[in-house]
Amino acid sequence: MDTSVSNEDFLATVATKSNGAALRGNYEHMDAHYVVQQDWHAYTEAEHELWRKLYQRQLALLPGRACQEFIDALEKMDAADGIPVFEKTSKELFAATGWTIVAVPGLIPELTFFDHLANRRFPVTVWLRKPEEFNYIVEPDVFHDFFGHVPLLFNPVFADYIQRYGQGGLKAMKLGGLDELARLYWYTVEFGLINTPEGVRIYGAGILSSGGEVEYCLTPGTQSRHIRLDIERCLRTLYKIDSYQETYFVIDSFQQLFDGTAPDFTPLYEKLKHLDVLPANTLLPHEVELLPAPH
Repeated sequence: MDTSVSNEDFLATVATKSNGAALRGNYEHMDAHYVVQQDWHAYTEAEHELWRKLYQRQLALLPGRACQEFIDALEKMDAADGIPVFEKTSKELFAATGWTIVAVPGLIPELTFFDHLANRRFPVTVWLRKPEEFNYIVEPDVFHDFFGHVPLLFNPVFADYIQRYGQGGLKAMKLGGLDELARLYWYTVEFGLINTPEGVRIYGAGILSSGGEVEYCLTPGTQSRHIRLDIERCLRTLYKIDSYQETYFVIDSFQQLFDGTAPDFTPLYEKLKHLDVLPANTLLPHEVELLPAPH
């Protein structure tokens, strides 16, 4: 299967979704699979200082909120002092779970993204946000990708889930299930919550790299829903990209994610064609809000 995508075709596709395909990254020096070299020496001291500020802000928010697997891996990665060298972390990651990091210029085509995941390669953007984007950024940058995503790739079960997701993505592209499968990634890998003996904790990278949503997503009594993950329900649920989530799906373990993606999704995609999509803030009659407002 040819998983290379021409830059011209990719930018033409992005142009239909954004203002003139105004992607932030530099796509001039990449291979056919959108991989570039991380020019670590090109980062400025100002960028390293911005990384340190972002890192320290998030680190202060993690205790009592992030899942322990994430916190433990982050400590071992030793990435607090500046933008990390991908090659160093990649070697450590490969020794732990067989994954590697590949540097990419920014957003990449879905086919290429799924192929990387299916082969245990995680794409990490090379550029860092600007100081004025400290609290919010539209496109994922190196801080979101590295700080938010890479730590849990050291967890064997979660790492296997990400690979299985990539394999499922390649299949979904042939079956017309891409929109549905994208919702699973959004609500688990990016914005997922997990039950632990200590209470509900965060494992989603989109939350863990956010200054405000880390606290918001675990606050009882907000307008957002917190419900147990059901794969079919998740695949039907729309999401918002420009606000805090209106629904958070809660899992009981990473094994639940891995097992949930084991079945063939072909009949599920067919079934979903005949079901309405659900608004992002839906709470179905049988569902229980897991973080009810305090009395």
